[in-house]
Amino acid sequence: MSMLPRPIALVGLSGTGKSTVAAVLAQRLGWPSFDTDALIVQFSGGPVADLFATRGEDYFRTLETEILGAALLCAAFRPAVLATGGGIVLREDNRMLLQQGAFTIWLDAPTDVLLARLLAHTEERPLLKGDNPAARLDTLRQQREPLYRAVADLVIDTAGLAPEAISAMIWGQVMRGA
Repeated sequence: MSMLPRPIALVGLSGTGKSTVAAVLAQRLGWPSFDTDALIVQFSGGPVADLFATRGEDYFRTLETEILGAALLCAAFRPAVLATGGGIVLREDNRMLLQQGAFTIWLDAPTDVLLARLLAHTEERPLLKGDNPAARLDTLRQQREPLYRAVADLVIDTAGLAPEAISAMIWGQVMRGA
């Protein structure tokens, strides 16, 4: 009996390209792709911003943990690529799930690159509200960087790279048996 490859989980701040890269990589590998934020939206019936406003961040994080666990359980039977929310690493349970259940890749980029990408999209990001989203991103980076580093099997700087190029880099690692 051959061992199935581990699922691949993408972590990083908003704007690093997790959702886009996950879709491109999954297509390249012939694997399904799951996006934890999209699954939460399907489960809750509304946008993440509404969930934050009506139920709070703690409720959102609890759903996120349940969704991550379920996605990794599914991926244990058929490998998949998981795009996670930027704050997935905030809970110790999630970090443990990622470390034990997936080949985890931290997608990163400088704050100015992230801000440009985020401003190009109309999707509301509840944790980036306020007068100075660049400062907020820097604060989130300072809080989360050690946590991303703790779960990451591989780190990729996505600045200046197309999703296809990032996918090719990851695919190369997978083919080498990383």
